[in-house]
Amino acid sequence: MQPKTQQWSNASEDTIEIVDSDPSWPDQFLAEARAIAEALQPLVAKIEHFGSTAIPNLPAKPIIDIFIIFGDISLWPRLVAPLASLGYVFWAENPRTDRMFFVKGMPPFGRRRSHHVHVRTPADTTELVFRDWLRGHPADVARYAKLKRELAERFKSDREAYTAAKGKFIQQILTQAGACGSNAV
Repeated sequence: MQPKTQQWSNASEDTIEIVDSDPSWPDQFLAEARAIAEALQPLVAKIEHFGSTAIPNLPAKPIIDIFIIFGDISLWPRLVAPLASLGYVFWAENPRTDRMFFVKGMPPFGRRRSHHVHVRTPADTTELVFRDWLRGHPADVARYAKLKRELAERFKSDREAYTAAKGKFIQQILTQAGACGSNAV
């Protein structure tokens, strides 16, 4: 049996909920991106909307996924305080030391997750290839929507298993898009 990965303290209450696509998600992203860019000044980073809320007509967990693409990792620690001022909690124990991860709204700091911020280098953003492919391929959006709903039901309170189970589909799309690489989405 594989050892269970470390989870947030409220993992049992933090269930996976897939909702119908919300046309306000792009605007929610834009508002948050503006706030992040302002908070990070004078640092300048590329800020991108990715994940299911960035794909029209795709059901999703109602969480806005945001990339802060910042190549100089020596400056990454300077992002923590500005993001904290916007309500983001930094996951300092992340076993992936080549990335940073922040959550907004998760109990006990809020009612429920609303935003995730992923800090990455430009070379570690294959999720953008996946996003762009789905934006142009509605049949794949429909297949992915069906899979996400099935997996959310099966892994209701296990985000790691839910994410891992989507891996085969995601890898197939990345292969089709010609972006097959070592970076897992």
